[in-house]
Amino acid sequence: MYADGLDIKRNHRWSTKIKTNGETLAVYGPLSYAFMTCKEMKNFLLLMWLTVMLPGRVSAAIIVGEEAQTGLRSWEWREAGVSVRLMQRLPDQTRAFFQGRGFSSADADQIANACVFQTIFRNDGEQSLSYDLDDWRISYQLEHSPLLTRERWDERWRDSTASKAARIALHWSLLPTRQRLEPGDYNWGMTSFGLQPGEPFDLTLVLTLDGNLITRTIPGIVCATDRAGN
Repeated sequence: MYADGLDIKRNHRWSTKIKTNGETLAVYGPLSYAFMTCKEMKNFLLLMWLTVMLPGRVSAAIIVGEEAQTGLRSWEWREAGVSVRLMQRLPDQTRAFFQGRGFSSADADQIANACVFQTIFRNDGEQSLSYDLDDWRISYQLEHSPLLTRERWDERWRDSTASKAARIALHWSLLPTRQRLEPGDYNWGMTSFGLQPGEPFDLTLVLTLDGNLITRTIPGIVCATDRAGN
């Protein structure tokens, strides 16, 4: 495991790239200085290593990964034992999935081109948490919009010819809009952001952790694009 670079990112964040088990990770965290001494650099890299190896012992981190074989990227927020991980899905992958569940090619294409991620929500901490996806916001080109939740997709299909079975399959494939997770609980599902393939955006998370409302932002998420030749 090694660090191979250190770059200044927007919003005055530093990042360091770390390679481990065939996956490239970039860990973000706030710093107070524009430049660091060699000693400060060593301490910073140690902190980043601890963030990856000992989650829960560092207060907060955003980790960006890239799967070596597929090139698909992921973005993960960790804090107080809680984590939200967004993993890219190829549009072709999502298109085939929903065609196999009864959607027409045109309807499956509409879903596939709506920036779908696989999302894992974990509570490995010691406090209960709850969330409502209606409170989360997508920031794209200076505009803010909500996620395409189960209920918003249900509304889209209201006057469509999609079968009831196909619509139910989509509904249950998506991450629940609202949920409470006790310590040790986890859940997963797809999340849909309504942007075109290749578009970048920031995602603002809003959660209630042990009765306290917290707001965090994952910057620089990118919607997946189909690979050449697909």
